[in-house]
Amino acid sequence: HVQLVESGGGSVPAGGSLRLSCAASGEGVYSSACMGWFRQTPGKEREGVATAVTGRNGTYLVDSVKGRFTISQDIAKRTMYLQMNSLQPEDTALYYCAAATTGVCMGDLRFQRNQYGVWGQGTQVTVS
Repeated sequence: HVQLVESGGGSVPAGGSLRLSCAASGEGVYSSACMGWFRQTPGKEREGVATAVTGRNGTYLVDSVKGRFTISQDIAKRTMYLQMNSLQPEDTALYYCAAATTGVCMGDLRFQRNQYGVWGQGTQVTVS
């Protein structure tokens, strides 16, 4: 089965940038999947940030990160990226990537956490 490993988190000042990576390994159909980025802060529910379908154009970002975050992918490396610019303290969170079937990315299920069957362990982003 597919396993996901996030990396790239860290501590930056407000206005700084980070690029998160989500590398897939193991057996599984990575060439066609809905990949999502989520984030969570203590005491709050995990919230969706961005999605992309592997191997296809078209991405989705929530309004709070539009214009600042970009989601991209390298199919050959089986890696998805989240480029985060102009980071603000409210972006501080534990960031997770997750995988679901392609159709999840297409509508209201996009950020339904129970639709995602594979999750990474998370990478911490702290903005001060």
